[in-house]
Amino acid sequence: MGTLVDMRILELLSARLCHELVGPVTAINNGVELMGEDDPEFVRDAVGLVGQSAGRAAQLLQFYRFAYGTLTPGSSGGPDPRELTRSLLEGGKVTCEWSAPAIALNAEWHKLACNMLVLAAAALPRGGTVEVAAPPAGPGLTVTARGDSINVTEEGRAALERTTPLAELTPRTVQGFFTACLAEQLNASLAATVETSQFVLTAKTD
Repeated sequence: MGTLVDMRILELLSARLCHELVGPVTAINNGVELMGEDDPEFVRDAVGLVGQSAGRAAQLLQFYRFAYGTLTPGSSGGPDPRELTRSLLEGGKVTCEWSAPAIALNAEWHKLACNMLVLAAAALPRGGTVEVAAPPAGPGLTVTARGDSINVTEEGRAALERTTPLAELTPRTVQGFFTACLAEQLNASLAATVETSQFVLTAKTD
C-alpha cells in the first residue's frame, strides 16, 4: 500500500472504529448523567451501566489495537488470539473456535486471522459460529462462518478482491480491502467462497 492508499484506509478504518465505540461510550455518558439522580436505585443502575459499558469499550479497543495496529515483522509474541476473539464477540450471537495449528501461528498471522474473523462475524447477522483453522504444515488460514443466514454483499466481495477503486471504499467495505492488503504483506492470497449456510475465507501462500 502506498502513502495515498494508507491515508485513505486510515481514514476509513478510523471511521469504522469510531462507529464500533459509539455505543458503549454513549452508554457511559448516559450512566454518568443518571448518577446525578436522587434515587439510590437509579444511581446503582447508573454505576452498573457505566461499569459494563466501560468494560465493553476496553474490550473493543484491545481487539482493534491488535487488529489495526503495527507489529514487528516476524514477531512471535502478542496477546492470545482466543482472548482477543472473546473480547470482540462477548455478549453477541457469534461464537468462535480456534484450532491448535492456528493458535501456534505467529503474531502477523494472528493479526490477519483477527481481521478475517471480523469479516466472518459480520456475515452472520443472526448469529452462528466461526472456526479459525490452519494447516499443520506451513502458514495459512481458513476462517469459516456458519449460520442460518449468510450475508455477504457484492460491494463487500469486490472490496475483498480489491477491485473496488479506493475512492469508492466506505467504512462498511474497507475491512475487506484492508484484510486483503494484510494477506498480501504475508505473501498470501485471500479467497472467499459464499454458500447458503457458510462463508469461507482462505489465506494461503503461493
